[in-house]
Amino acid sequence: MHIVCNDKELEVLNKIAVSAEELGIPCYLIGGFVRDKILGINTKDMDIVCVGDGIELAQQVAQKFRPNLGVSFFKNFGTAQIIIDNTLVSSKPYMGWNGVIEFVGARKESYDFQSRKPAVENGTLEDDQNRRDFTINAMAISLNKSNFGQLIDPFNGLNDLAIKNIQTPLAPDQTFSDDPLRMMRAIRFASQLNFTIHPNTFEAIGKNSNRIKIVSGERITDELNKILLSDKPSIGFELLYKSGLLKIIFPQMVDLAGAEYIDGIGHKDNFYHTLQVVDNIAQYTNDLWLRWAAVLHDIAKPVTKKFEEGHGWTFHGHEVVGGRMVPKIFSKLKLPQNEKMKFVRKMVELHLRPISVTKENITDSAIRRLLFDAGEDFDALMTLCAADITSKNKNKVKRFLENFTIVRQRCAEVEEQDHLRNWQPVITGELIMQTFNLSPSRAVGDIKNAIKEAILDGIIPNEYEAAYAFMLLKAKELGIC
Repeated sequence: MHIVCNDKELEVLNKIAVSAEELGIPCYLIGGFVRDKILGINTKDMDIVCVGDGIELAQQVAQKFRPNLGVSFFKNFGTAQIIIDNTLVSSKPYMGWNGVIEFVGARKESYDFQSRKPAVENGTLEDDQNRRDFTINAMAISLNKSNFGQLIDPFNGLNDLAIKNIQTPLAPDQTFSDDPLRMMRAIRFASQLNFTIHPNTFEAIGKNSNRIKIVSGERITDELNKILLSDKPSIGFELLYKSGLLKIIFPQMVDLAGAEYIDGIGHKDNFYHTLQVVDNIAQYTNDLWLRWAAVLHDIAKPVTKKFEEGHGWTFHGHEVVGGRMVPKIFSKLKLPQNEKMKFVRKMVELHLRPISVTKENITDSAIRRLLFDAGEDFDALMTLCAADITSKNKNKVKRFLENFTIVRQRCAEVEEQDHLRNWQPVITGELIMQTFNLSPSRAVGDIKNAIKEAILDGIIPNEYEAAYAFMLLKAKELGIC
């Protein structure tokens, strides 16, 4: 079989083939590019394995381009990289394929039980294919003159692609024990490609799940993020849960699983509810951090769960407690402790607010406070709330979505009048101190807060003159003037 490449890809592959022939070393296109081309997926990464010096081959290839391309290489690992990016070339740019080409010499590996770092020695193409993680990633295309374009598929990865199957080339226990991150990668590929993991391979993931503890948090979270960004993240998270990996890497999410019953009264399984919310969010947006907000929106339900006689199960304050949990979870998962985390925490803390605003007789003050607290993230919050509707009752879902439409309309009306989504205080602390000759003090904060509350309650409009007059009145009440 020959895979079909476009003219620009063929131009690059021909340059690589000519360079390898000049050096007298066999070389092959291998891995993800081959897999994705067969699947019809656009890809911008080429992996080249040669039976020889990968760095030397990369340098030879770079000279085939005009202007010459730079080569980044890592001598200790025997790897090299060429980046083709026409946007970075100022004169006479190479107007062909854009992407990254990785070069490495064929090798075989052996692992120490306590480490993911293998002992490496030079090897053959067969050795290199044996060390690959999955059959669908072990396929190679010859770039040699004698059989250019021929598929070399010793583990029948082509068939696994056809039946949407993920399995390891060699014994899965050995594959996952050698490099436990491959367990996460198996689940990530299943989620991204909507493939099934072979039963023997999945059983081996469960048996070796504890080995994930030797993998760095950053590498684990990188795979988690890729799962979360797939079209249907629930596939990956359910596999993580059933394999036992999720209990190790993210136990708070596992705590959501299951429904408890007292006197025949139960609550929904919040783990599977969360998966549905995440899938719903995935239909709306590719924003990773809003997807994380979906994962964490009910994360505190297990610790706030209570059964109240005559009422049933309650989760009072789970949005507030959940918000406090977000920084700790982000820290544990090596996620950023910056504005991204603050955004997720904000979404978790506010995710019930729009629902309360759908009730009848809600005042403009409640609308103002929602707009003020959500700020520029109001639309993201409303998207999360819409995704949070997971009832199997289609009429109930329709009614909730219609209510959210009304909330949006009311918010738009209030926002047009009061401009609170990106609210800046019309009276600053500096002005208060200057007007009353005050130094920084609690009184300054009290006046400033009173003005904000008066605007939110609709006592005064969000305008300078009204706020200034209210400031004078408030200062008089406090005995400042």
